[in-house]
Amino acid sequence: MTALRTIRMLTRYTAWANDCLFEALCALPAGEALKQRATLFGNMAHTMNHAYVIDLVWQAHLEGRPHGFTRRNTDVCPLLPQLREAQRQMDQWYIEYADSLPEQALDEIVHFTFIGGGPGAMSRENILHHVISHKSYHRGWVADMFFQVPARAPTMDLPVFLREVAQ
Repeated sequence: MTALRTIRMLTRYTAWANDCLFEALCALPAGEALKQRATLFGNMAHTMNHAYVIDLVWQAHLEGRPHGFTRRNTDVCPLLPQLREAQRQMDQWYIEYADSLPEQALDEIVHFTFIGGGPGAMSRENILHHVISHKSYHRGWVADMFFQVPARAPTMDLPVFLREVAQ
């Protein structure tokens, strides 16, 4: 599998896994997704909001435009249904971006400024891999918080996606 085919598959996996998690979050008892927990972003919903904000940041870097963020999250978290829809749209953008990217563009270096300050430079391929792994990392945080409800987190593993969804 070429790097571009892998990225295209992983953007689809990410969208699927995000949707699995949002479905499970919306099915939790009222208030559980917003309940304060011992985690960096305070609760499940705000953790998912952080992942969404970072998607916006990297989207702007890939498009060569400013993103306007000075922090890695927002003070106010959107309601879960609105955040879910915004993430779906963002996931679709990344799928379409990967689908439209020619193989030679993967090596192009994108220059940007980190939110915390300082210059950065990464290849388009590395940015896409980061976006994919970043969301996976934070989905894991949220899945762990399900045990505090207590509830069972959804199964979001790549092999399940490949078995059930991927062509």
